[in-house]
Amino acid sequence: MTAVTITDLDPFDLPDWLGGDDIMWEADSGLRSGHLVPGALRNHGRDRLACALMAVDEAYPAPVVPDDVRSRAHQAWHHGQVLLVDRDRILTLAVPGRRFDAELVMESLARLAKAVGGSPDAWGVLLRIGTARH
Repeated sequence: MTAVTITDLDPFDLPDWLGGDDIMWEADSGLRSGHLVPGALRNHGRDRLACALMAVDEAYPAPVVPDDVRSRAHQAWHHGQVLLVDRDRILTLAVPGRRFDAELVMESLARLAKAVGGSPDAWGVLLRIGTARH
């Protein structure tokens, strides 16, 4: 496992605009890029917040998160929530699984919308298919 700093985040510590505006999450790389999909949240172009999606069950060649983070991610998901972490100063959604597909991305961001007091109906997603952004 690489030396990455991961700490829990409270949704109430995130910017207020996430709960009140139409929000778009845009992937910076394709879903085929692996267990970590970097991206950003935006509201009509005024504000931007880096936000990555991380599949916590990827374990080859080494686990991507410590066992306690993986366990908390599964527990939150089981209860209809998503674990929010600060991964090297980037808001990251810790999600059970090894890879992302469109359905898992949408469900993860819907759970984030609810966590910040917003409506998933006001959120959109822009995905990339390949492995890199050119």
